[in-house]
Amino acid sequence: MRYVETRPDAGSPYSRHGAPAPLVAAAGLVLVEGLLTVMYGVGEAVHLTSARLVMGITTSLFFVGYGVAMMFCAWGMNRLRTWARGPVLLAQLIWLGLAWNFREGDTLPLAIGLAVPAVLVLVGMLLPVSVDALEHGPGHDDDQA
Repeated sequence: MRYVETRPDAGSPYSRHGAPAPLVAAAGLVLVEGLLTVMYGVGEAVHLTSARLVMGITTSLFFVGYGVAMMFCAWGMNRLRTWARGPVLLAQLIWLGLAWNFREGDTLPLAIGLAVPAVLVLVGMLLPVSVDALEHGPGHDDDQA
């Protein structure tokens, strides 16, 4: 098996790290989801009250940690790290579950805001070119000896 160094050019579907465009887009959306989750955690910390101090602190720490982990996985996906695939997949399924719970009444826009990026990330990371890139890295070709 021989590995070939590839350099992306203007017409290439790969980023400078060798990740295919759908995977880079999915990683970008995961990064945004992570940033928004961190912002929610920080917002929770800013609005702490003495009546719910412990709950507010633990909620804030959870969401900040979850958001940072998502951003780290987004970086990993962009760098074709196989370990990033599972946590991102699980996170998107969680987002879809939340969207399902918010689907009725005044929370429908929130449900759409959660579901659309989750579906786009899942599609971007489960396309054959993305799966192959995450499994084998850039420049992999099974026909080479």
